[in-house]
Amino acid sequence: MPKRFALRAVAIAAASALVVIGAATSASAHVSVSSPDAKPGGYGKLVFRVPTESDNTSTTKLVVSLPKDHPFAHVGAQVKDGWKVEKKEEQLPAPVKVGDVTLTKAITTVTWTATGTGIPPNDFDEFALSVGKLPEGVDALSFPTEQTYSDGEVVKWAEVAKDGAAEPEHPAPTLKLAAAVAPVAATTSDSTSTTDKPARWLGGGGLLIGLLGLAFGLRPRKPAVAAGTPAKPAKPAGSAGSRPAEPGPAESGTAESGTAESGK
Repeated sequence: MPKRFALRAVAIAAASALVVIGAATSASAHVSVSSPDAKPGGYGKLVFRVPTESDNTSTTKLVVSLPKDHPFAHVGAQVKDGWKVEKKEEQLPAPVKVGDVTLTKAITTVTWTATGTGIPPNDFDEFALSVGKLPEGVDALSFPTEQTYSDGEVVKWAEVAKDGAAEPEHPAPTLKLAAAVAPVAATTSDSTSTTDKPARWLGGGGLLIGLLGLAFGLRPRKPAVAAGTPAKPAKPAGSAGSRPAEPGPAESGTAESGTAESGK
């Protein structure tokens, strides 16, 4: 197989693999949580991103469970058009000191229920909480979540990921407090540009590699000169087909002078 065709085949295969990986990343979106300002010992905004992973049903209900071992003294829920929000307060198994306050009961679940069509198929929405104080000395907080679809199906995002193990099928939304948390917008319009960003980068990288390989493989090659082929001889001066040089002024004058003298 010629080298250029082999290079083109490898480039196209690499591009196809990256595009497939990007599509898989896009299809494996889960309910997640992030924060633009959460810090241990302070107050923060929690943003839950909820995709509808269905082609023909909508998300109509979302129940977020808050940690009972690290309860929040304050919980404020985002009010959204088309959704009814409800906070449930429960008695804690044991009193918990949060800052200067000792809590015996706290809000343990927040529920958003659609009053309209909910989140359409293959779309997403975001739901925000304002909470505090966030615990100190804790690396991460998990928020088990239940997502209900319009056909009655309930998906429980409650599995805790273990260090070094593969991600579970339905991981619980987890907020890391020790590491820096990237800001996440709370509106759908501002967040559209960040949706499935890894998939876009992978797909774009695969396309670029494929185009480069295709251009390199189709690059024209200069014909090789066979060994032992004599070089083309240069055309000698005065050969047939060449135009004779015109006489200069001095030579023309001499010829005329000679003609005049011969006539005397």
